[in-house]
Amino acid sequence: MQRRAHHRATGIQRREFLKTALGIAGVAIAPRLFAQADAAADYPSRPIRLIIPFAAGGGTDIVGRTIAQRLSDAWKQPVVVDNRAGGNGTIGASAVAQSAPDGYTLAMITASHSVNVTLQGTKHPYDLLKDFAPVSQVTTQPYVLVVNPGLPVKSVGDLIALAKSKPGKLTYGSSGIGGTSHLAGALFCSLAEIEMTHVPYRGGEPAMMDVMTGQIDMLFSTRLQSRALVEAGKLRPLAVTTAARSPAMPELPTMKEAGVPGYEIAGWYGVLAPAATPAAIVTKLNREIVRIVHLPEVTEKMAADGSEPVGSTPAQFAAHIKSEVDKWRELIRKTGIRTES
Repeated sequence: MQRRAHHRATGIQRREFLKTALGIAGVAIAPRLFAQADAAADYPSRPIRLIIPFAAGGGTDIVGRTIAQRLSDAWKQPVVVDNRAGGNGTIGASAVAQSAPDGYTLAMITASHSVNVTLQGTKHPYDLLKDFAPVSQVTTQPYVLVVNPGLPVKSVGDLIALAKSKPGKLTYGSSGIGGTSHLAGALFCSLAEIEMTHVPYRGGEPAMMDVMTGQIDMLFSTRLQSRALVEAGKLRPLAVTTAARSPAMPELPTMKEAGVPGYEIAGWYGVLAPAATPAAIVTKLNREIVRIVHLPEVTEKMAADGSEPVGSTPAQFAAHIKSEVDKWRELIRKTGIRTES
């Protein structure tokens, strides 16, 4: 009897201890939860900085400024665009990874950032999968193969034939070593079995200007970036890089249709915050960006330029980034592409 009484007393003591411990833990956790809620309720209370890791005038910059302006309109706080070109987007993204996780410094990244982590390996200044809080994928879009109008080619087949007749003489530009436009060109050379010289730039805009003036021969550009010059006859489009034709450019064949089997690349833009940014702030940012992306005037503008709005959840964007990193890693392994190529 005494032993049973002892066990009952011990059990009661344990339950009371657990209640007390849980109560203390709740008291400790509650302030953090309330602090996050308060931070989201007051957010934003001062200007936000959106870092575009490329030169002004490119596709990333155009979409980023569209998002920034409408965030400013909605929240009555300035969203300042900060162009930090260099390192194929690495410099700007690195600045965001090192910023305070308070929602006041954001990055607009592209598919090329998922390439960088594979090409640069241990030299990369941040971990794309760990050092950021994904907010939302904004768009997806094809790249367009454009050439200088003076180049004597009317199709991808013509371009391949010309390149084979002049090994290493034709040039293709990119927004930077290891970027998606670089990878698009290198994959083209690999699959078409041709030799061309890669010329990297600090952003897509200067590369496109040099195609227009004939300094280089071709570029894989976004439709958003090249549309005006194509319509003015200053660039000649040959094909799109996605699996299906673009509704905005139905007359252009895909690279597969144009005679390059196995060719498929899609670009995308998305918004990141530094890792450890309060979930409540990430959620608030996500909801507003998704709303903006699906505004009729924004959707129409994107569709006209070959982009499709996405507006994913943070979890969906995180999964997309990981799948892209895995895809590029396998492609780079197969093609043997290097940053010095």
